[in-house]
Amino acid sequence: MTMNALISKFLPISLSEMGGIKLMNRTDTKFVTSIDKLMQLLQMAGDEYRVQEIDGKRNMSYATIYYDSKDYAFYNAHHDGHAGRQKVRVRSYVDSHLSFLEVKTKDNHGKTYKSRISADDALAQDFLKQVLHIDPQLLEQKIENSFHRITLVNKAMTERLTIDTDLSFQNLVTGMKCSLPKLAIIELKRDGLQPSPILPMLRELRIHPGGFSKYCIGEALTNPSLRINRLKPRLQKLKKIS
Repeated sequence: MTMNALISKFLPISLSEMGGIKLMNRTDTKFVTSIDKLMQLLQMAGDEYRVQEIDGKRNMSYATIYYDSKDYAFYNAHHDGHAGRQKVRVRSYVDSHLSFLEVKTKDNHGKTYKSRISADDALAQDFLKQVLHIDPQLLEQKIENSFHRITLVNKAMTERLTIDTDLSFQNLVTGMKCSLPKLAIIELKRDGLQPSPILPMLRELRIHPGGFSKYCIGEALTNPSLRINRLKPRLQKLKKIS
């Protein structure tokens, strides 16, 4: 059975209904696994979750361009585990024909905050000056990334699960390309005080928490000039899956 056939069995949830999800004590956890295990997870989760549906589509297309300074300040800060590190990207929601300029900042306590503005907004430069730790004039395009995303919501409306597949990268500096067709990235966003239906299923399938930065992994796979020492354990795991 294909993935689209599997998610066709889920009850749908609309964008307007998604607005009713209130994650008061939000925790975010990522999991990296294979497509084979993801298929097993989807078979197990059908009774507990609904799938986001927009205009009849359930597996959405995304495209992203990541920006960094000439000397890769953002990449190196992430690689070295610095607090207050940032990422800048233009993310396009292909099916909705919407694009946003987004800045993600991780604070000293490990919490991630996202700010965004329409990519077409005339105030984009002012926005960057307000939120960035470096001069926006130093930014240049580094890498393109595309993927498909499924979004699940539990029936109690206390958690949201995003599932990214079909990841591919094209490095705009080196020209190198890479795709990860056997990989799935799961991110669980939940109210930490409420029980989670998916966590026992993940444990049963031995799908363990693990960080994954699309920008940094994509760069590590397509730019031989960058340091990858601290990313090697994750890259080894990817090699086993792919």
